[in-house]
Amino acid sequence: MNVKNIANINVFWASLIIEELIRNGITDFFIAPGSRSAPLTIAVAQNTKAKKYVHFDERGLSYFALGKISASKKPAVIISTSGTAVANFLPAIIETSKKKLPLIILTADRPPELLNTGAPQTIEQKSIFGKYVRWEFDMPTPNVEIAAEMVLTTIDQAIFKANNPESGPIHLNCAFREPLSLKTVPFDKVNYTKSIINWLKNDKPYTKYYKTNTQTDLTAIKDIISLLNNKKGIIIVGKLNTIEQKKNIIALSKKLNWAIFPDITSGLRIGDKNKNIIHYFDKILASKKFDKYGIDTILHIGGRITAKSYYEYIKRIKPKNYITVLNHYLRNDPDHLVTHRITSEISTFINSLLPSIKQQSENKSLEFLRNYSKNIKSLYSNYENKDDIISEISLPIIISKLISEKRGLFLSNSMPIRDMDSYADKDGKTFHIGANRGASGIDGIIASSCGFSEGLSAPITIIIGDLAFLHDMNSLALLQSINNQMIFIVINNKGGGIFSFLPIKNDIEVFEKYFETPHELSFKSTAKMFGLNYYNPLTNEELMKIYKKAVKNKKHIIIEINTNREENYLLHKKIDKEVFNLCWKETINV
Repeated sequence: MNVKNIANINVFWASLIIEELIRNGITDFFIAPGSRSAPLTIAVAQNTKAKKYVHFDERGLSYFALGKISASKKPAVIISTSGTAVANFLPAIIETSKKKLPLIILTADRPPELLNTGAPQTIEQKSIFGKYVRWEFDMPTPNVEIAAEMVLTTIDQAIFKANNPESGPIHLNCAFREPLSLKTVPFDKVNYTKSIINWLKNDKPYTKYYKTNTQTDLTAIKDIISLLNNKKGIIIVGKLNTIEQKKNIIALSKKLNWAIFPDITSGLRIGDKNKNIIHYFDKILASKKFDKYGIDTILHIGGRITAKSYYEYIKRIKPKNYITVLNHYLRNDPDHLVTHRITSEISTFINSLLPSIKQQSENKSLEFLRNYSKNIKSLYSNYENKDDIISEISLPIIISKLISEKRGLFLSNSMPIRDMDSYADKDGKTFHIGANRGASGIDGIIASSCGFSEGLSAPITIIIGDLAFLHDMNSLALLQSINNQMIFIVINNKGGGIFSFLPIKNDIEVFEKYFETPHELSFKSTAKMFGLNYYNPLTNEELMKIYKKAVKNKKHIIIEINTNREENYLLHKKIDKEVFNLCWKETINV
């Protein structure tokens, strides 16, 4: 770091902040332009090791960073000016906090003498993100009376807090007085930097934090083994982070001979052909026909499950033992059924169990689940006939078959992720799947998917509803700087289709206007505005042809799928009834 060229104390402090972040391996900086944050922006711009992303909208910018972190598994930094610009970060920070992603938030602020004076772009920024940050700190205004190493140790502490003991966002509020530019304001650089001279001469962090490895408690291992051996159980799998975790879960399933119920975010729902994986478990549980098998133990590994039918199932059967394995300390237990909680890295925990797990023989419940799941897949094939009009059922079946292992899929909340979870073809390729399932909102989906693509360095298909698309449409401007292809499949049912599946549907007086939020908008002009290719296929065959053509073309594209909310609701109900009425040969021994 070259101190000689530093123009003033503001830029110097900002340069210390950015340099120390980079020395800790954080190189992704997401910047929203603004005046008060100029020293921070200048410091990023002048650092050749920083990777810079710029976007005019703070809300979209923060979701963009969120998507990048979720795919790359590496921390990132977002920077904003003062005032309401800061407040626009809040939705993404909530999602980031719930997803436990290490996000560093640098917000510029007015100096103390301007607070509560009516000065423009001045709000109370301290604690603005509440409990959704793991740590926050108000940086003092740059001053030669404050040791430079204070800046460095603060950054090192912030990074540690963002990663330990539970990853999440941290907030550093940085107040600056004038000048907010490269205007030269001399200060005694030689004397001021004496205390950090060794730091200036190397490229290492000022304070190096060490994380000690913790082994799962042996008593806990012994207790869990006793709960798993010779029990009638299932393994439910939420979001996983590594291939090793998936392999470990399958190995455990083979020893226990328990079924695996995989969420769409687990990486096991599509592409993995292990015979213990029950890909269509959600519809089986909804039929209630599995209840009679008397499952007494559930091993829940990873995050929450998308399928509502799963949570209804466990409330009905109230298992004697409900074991969760998570790599964090949060209480994922909305129904208050968990009896044993393990906080551990998943692979470490399973590897500790495997040697002492007895090899169990196959049971009738697993045979039942396999047969039922096989018949459901056969039933779904009736809904992808090439000449049929595209439905919200055929869409996930077709797209799950077409995506290659070199590409990714990002699913919007509301119906897109639910339908992919339910209807995706199990025999598709194995590919990366992303979703904002922390707070499960529909905001920031476009920006998040752009970040997800950047993090994976891969082309992405996004399935998104019309309201979620409208909610974040200005984030399409990010596509100008996204090199990997983005294919947006927008399901336009002219409103909020998910509300048709909720009890409020029966309140006719308020339902249509206040909940379904009907509109008559289409997205052809949107594609033109942002310079994107556009298609509007009608049949399943047209969708397949257009998608394959789009993949070869490699350009960003919007594929708009028009559906009818009421027809979609009735189709879902029809399939549920058909699943319930499925016949199979079985010998029940409960």
